[in-house]
Amino acid sequence: GLSQYSSDPRTEWDLSTYSTREQVLEAVRNLRYKGGNTLTGLALTHVLEQNLKPGAGARLEAEKLVILLTDGKSQDDANMAAQTLKNLGIEIFAIGVKNADEVELKQVASEPLELTVYNVLDFPLLSSLVGKLTRVLCAKIKERSHKETAGSAVKDTPVNTGPQLSPTDLKISAVTSKSMHLAWSPPLRPPKQYRVVYYPSKGGTPKEVVLEGAVSSVQLSNLTSHTEYLVSVIPVYDSAVGDGLRGVTSTLPLSSPRSLRISELSHNSLRLSWKAAQGATHYLVLCSAAPDGAED
Repeated sequence: GLSQYSSDPRTEWDLSTYSTREQVLEAVRNLRYKGGNTLTGLALTHVLEQNLKPGAGARLEAEKLVILLTDGKSQDDANMAAQTLKNLGIEIFAIGVKNADEVELKQVASEPLELTVYNVLDFPLLSSLVGKLTRVLCAKIKERSHKETAGSAVKDTPVNTGPQLSPTDLKISAVTSKSMHLAWSPPLRPPKQYRVVYYPSKGGTPKEVVLEGAVSSVQLSNLTSHTEYLVSVIPVYDSAVGDGLRGVTSTLPLSSPRSLRISELSHNSLRLSWKAAQGATHYLVLCSAAPDGAED
């Protein structure tokens, strides 16, 4: 499976889309590069919510491996999102190119770092990693296979689905220019915690609130006025992640002054008056001479 990301992650194909090597290689050849920002944390959340689910072809008994390829430092919190994946037994390999931050790669990747972190100076040099990376990935899969054959207890990682693990009925209310209130119906099995992720739909740094599993509402504050926001509520369990709830709403514009009136004109002065804008603490008044020929 493969996803590209910038401000908004995009699934190119799921685990279940292709069944032969030739089909995958053809899909890679037809791939169109997606430029833009580097919101790595949001991308890892997307992979967890969208790509590592049974509906996308993820099998519960199979080893879960994520390979992150990045050429820059993340503009959001990649470490927190990566830790959620690792806590669920998902292994992360981090590959940096050009301007990637090696410290961040090591934070995001799984142990042992000598097998999971790679860094090259430019894109053509990625080909030098293919042999070693292939051997390491295959060894991970074989290692699990041998454990199962020997009858060892293997921890499944259900990245999951269904009403037992997933909240429903997201309600967004009390929307103002700076805040909104979210509430939802909890799943049948309360989660350990909720991750609430919110960010402007036209690009911007995602912010995140982590709540205890007993809580089913939150007030989001310090938002930007007159802006469309995407919100996600993701339930996290000790060994699973439920389906996330998604919503979209726009904050209100700031109120404007109204009914501008001009009076008491003289040769070098005039008086302005207007109806107040709700919540305004100051006004900025700009004045300039009209160009020749313009209406007075």
